[in-house]
Amino acid sequence: MATSVAVAGASGYAGGELLRLLAGHPEFELRTVTGHSSAGSPLIESQPHLRSLAHLTIQATTPEVLDGHDIVFFALPHGASGTLTAQLTNVRLVVDCGADHRLRERDDWVTFYGGEHHEPWTYGVPELLVRGADGGFTKQREALRRAERIAAPGCNASTVSLSLAPGIAAGVIEPLDIVSVLAVGPSGAGKAAKTHLLGAELMGTANPYAVGGSHRHIPEIQQVLRDAGATVTPTISFTPVLVPMSRGILATSTARIAEGVTATQVRAAWEQAYADEPFVHLLPAGQFPRTADTLGANTCLIGLAVDEAAGRVVVVAALDNLTKGTAGAAIQSANLALGLPEATGLSTNGVAP
Repeated sequence: MATSVAVAGASGYAGGELLRLLAGHPEFELRTVTGHSSAGSPLIESQPHLRSLAHLTIQATTPEVLDGHDIVFFALPHGASGTLTAQLTNVRLVVDCGADHRLRERDDWVTFYGGEHHEPWTYGVPELLVRGADGGFTKQREALRRAERIAAPGCNASTVSLSLAPGIAAGVIEPLDIVSVLAVGPSGAGKAAKTHLLGAELMGTANPYAVGGSHRHIPEIQQVLRDAGATVTPTISFTPVLVPMSRGILATSTARIAEGVTATQVRAAWEQAYADEPFVHLLPAGQFPRTADTLGANTCLIGLAVDEAAGRVVVVAALDNLTKGTAGAAIQSANLALGLPEATGLSTNGVAP
């Protein structure tokens, strides 16, 4: 019997990417799509590229509509899903692509988001290293194998976390004085009409935003790096820059190399962390990724260099913010939770040119 699926927030960018991937998933049957202002309209009006789903009509996003499915994916604005998820009583697995269930610390939520803090769920980035109470390491996928409620990651946060967690876990970089600068596509900001996201405002320019430590993904990164073994709260200077590409993230992160650590030891930490990963790939020495090579794929490509003069490691990571950064990570995590092969319905092949 097919696994029934509902997607809340089906008219947005993240919802649309979830639908695109779910349409090709061999084990999931997409039965229900919901929205707010789009309720009552054919899905094809909001997502005209999804021709195989033209038979679906967007319904209202209510607990009554969503309850009873095997899986419900939420792709709603931050602060909108927490109240709804609490009202679901008959859903085997719930995956939230918003921020409502990511942060464990109430103070972090209040400072960076505001409003009600909801129960933290299992974090949906399977490849992350997690230090256990005994000092040993597992991957986050082990927690996902038994999860019933999953918080999919913030796209910027997962890009930086995947970039740095191996170095923190191996003790080859210091958790203080981390600097990350990201070139990001505007689809990460959602589909709502905003002046600064208009084509005329984006074409031919690069626009920094959330400068000076105000970006909401900072506490999420700090939480992940603490889980990876940081003994102090990491400090990170995080600056995203909107650039004129519809989707994609290119994150350049640097961190101080720990005293006495060699360049060989630095690279070995990332090689060991990602050697067997299907979706996170460390490129050969001297090679660095392009966002174009990850479009539509559930892959994160990483290039690494050691700046001997500065005593810092430089990690450049690229992924598609809507796929590996959001919807792909959500489906990958759901596969694990349901005991399916992790890569089911997901591809490492991008779209080019």
